[in-house]
Amino acid sequence: MTSFYDALETRDPKDREAALMAALPAQVANAQNKSKAFADILAGVDAASVTSREALARLPVTRKYELLERQQKERANDPLGGFSTLAFGAAMPRIFASPGPIYEPEGTKKDYWRMARALHAAGFRSGELVHNSFSYHFVPAGSMMETGAHALGCTVFPGGTGQTEQQVQAMAELRPAGYIGTPSFLKIILEKAAEQGVKLGSVTKALLSGEAFPPSLRDWMAERGVAGYQCYATADLGLIAYETEAREGLVLDESVIVEIVRPGTGDPVAEGEVGELVITTLNADYPLIRFGTGDLSAVLPGHCPTGRTNTRIKGWMGRADQTTKVRGMFVHPGQVATVTRRFPQIAKARLVVSGEMANDQMTLRVETSETAAGFAAQVAEALRDVTKLRGEIEMVAPGTLPNDGKVIEDARSYQ
Repeated sequence: MTSFYDALETRDPKDREAALMAALPAQVANAQNKSKAFADILAGVDAASVTSREALARLPVTRKYELLERQQKERANDPLGGFSTLAFGAAMPRIFASPGPIYEPEGTKKDYWRMARALHAAGFRSGELVHNSFSYHFVPAGSMMETGAHALGCTVFPGGTGQTEQQVQAMAELRPAGYIGTPSFLKIILEKAAEQGVKLGSVTKALLSGEAFPPSLRDWMAERGVAGYQCYATADLGLIAYETEAREGLVLDESVIVEIVRPGTGDPVAEGEVGELVITTLNADYPLIRFGTGDLSAVLPGHCPTGRTNTRIKGWMGRADQTTKVRGMFVHPGQVATVTRRFPQIAKARLVVSGEMANDQMTLRVETSETAAGFAAQVAEALRDVTKLRGEIEMVAPGTLPNDGKVIEDARSYQ
């Protein structure tokens, strides 16, 4: 099945990086000049100087809750909070709502959400019928997949969600080549078809997203003749990464700049270390610069065995928002980062909250080679200053803390 959607997928990595960095200053300028929100967020930034990842890393991270706050604040004047460069009308044929609600625009560009690349990697081809079981109302998922399938030259049946028996009937009668939707719903459909004695032999492939797709479920589907592939996309950004037949992580899309940062900060982590995915999109209509997804992942070394040369990530590895209430007060990863920044001797830190209900204990474990007397006491004082809570300090050797992206670990017993 190995073939490529376009020549971009097999570029020399140096050429890809050069192209992304060349496009970055113009996108930053576009955001400053046409997006009221980013005019504020990036005030004082010289767009022309943002030509490297190092320069990009100095810009602020905008997280989803901040996007929601701005939209709520500006709702009377601009429901999109000043983030979109488009106005209502022909240039913005659709607007969607994700939980929050957070509103997202859809422009007129072909394959607006860039899903065709992921569909192609999953085996979908021109001239095929596709059964799309993502939602078509409120959220953009249905449209994201449909416009990608249209860009490939596919016909789409808009199955949407629910009505399992009717989904089975439509598949049996229309005989689509593949399914698009969540993996759990495809499992339900296949089980219902088996229960009814209905054969769905035409469905041999699937592009799945929206939830975890473990190897056990992938194998279960394969036993029933369906090769399932997953992709990682969000309602704000569109496609971020997609699976290939190599089954080794997810390959990044060609039109996003991806950073992995330490949760609670905007600081990039070392390659291979787990951190929060921060994305800069090259979409001029909705120019999200350093948008924090809140999702954890890590870079995989090397390139995809299929010949695609873009960076790979391990896939979804949990959430970066580890805010925890301790003794009635919220402690968040950004506070841990504030403490560690005060001490260059600290390479990495992890706040462990333990104890039983109503007896919280807080220990900051820090990787350091520092042996000076009084150092732990200084860190403890900083921890109290920042969080307003007392905590113990445990100094450990560099490389001791787990590589799982956790900055705050809630190890309390609630039994």
